[in-house]
Amino acid sequence: MQEETIATNEVAAEAAQSAENWSFNWSELLDKGIEYGTNLVIAIAVLVIGMIIVKRITKTVSKVLYKRDFDKALQGFLVSLVSVSLKVLVVLTALSQLGVEMTSFIALLGAAGLAIGMAFSGTLGNFAGGVMLLIFRPYKIGDYIEAQGETGVVQQIQIFNTILLTVDNKTVIVPNGTMANGNITNYTEQKKRRVDFTVGIAYGDDYEKAKSVLERFIAEDDKILKDEPNFIGLVTLADSSVNITLRVWSKTEDYWDVYFRMNERIYKEFGKEGLNIPFPQMDLHVHNVQ
Repeated sequence: MQEETIATNEVAAEAAQSAENWSFNWSELLDKGIEYGTNLVIAIAVLVIGMIIVKRITKTVSKVLYKRDFDKALQGFLVSLVSVSLKVLVVLTALSQLGVEMTSFIALLGAAGLAIGMAFSGTLGNFAGGVMLLIFRPYKIGDYIEAQGETGVVQQIQIFNTILLTVDNKTVIVPNGTMANGNITNYTEQKKRRVDFTVGIAYGDDYEKAKSVLERFIAEDDKILKDEPNFIGLVTLADSSVNITLRVWSKTEDYWDVYFRMNERIYKEFGKEGLNIPFPQMDLHVHNVQ
């Protein structure tokens, strides 16, 4: 009983001593308040000024994309992407001024990004391909292109896919990842195109006359560009025909008109000029055996 009383008296004495030694440090509290207040003011300033700078950068990017004649929907996407990325950077910078530990947060964000990237690698590849197509612009809406074994008119350039419309009115969706990493043939990028023909005449026909007739066809076709180096020449002495190559130039939009019209005139008028268009024939010899 006496030992318990002594222990109780010792605890009470220690508590009294601690109460006497404790005092409220107003100076330390003031220093901490000034430090946190200063960091808060700096964080707010970083946030406000950063958002103003982001807004100006976003406007500049929008003007640049407009001058380069980007598709309006794609302009909006790129401007939004730049704006969101910069705003996130500004917010993270402001939080770091408040003493928030960003290392673990960024590491967690990076791990989550890695997991998402692995799960959606194909989708992200198409997204990256879409961005590359927007930057380098190998084709635009309305162009007639060939890519990934598909041919058609570009209807839409979306973030993940390019939409083509074929000549027989089929819609083809091609992923941008493969579009950006494959060969693309743009038939309408240039303002003019060369139209090539190979015309066969029979052996014994007058080559100079055939050449003269083709020159007349060129002169009479108003969609063939006369100031370009149009060419007529004998290209091949084939098994059953003398082949003449004809190369003329036209505006890109007149390509097929020139192509079909020239073929039609050759077929209709060569015979009238005494020129024969040869075709494969087989001579069959029958021998009677007694």
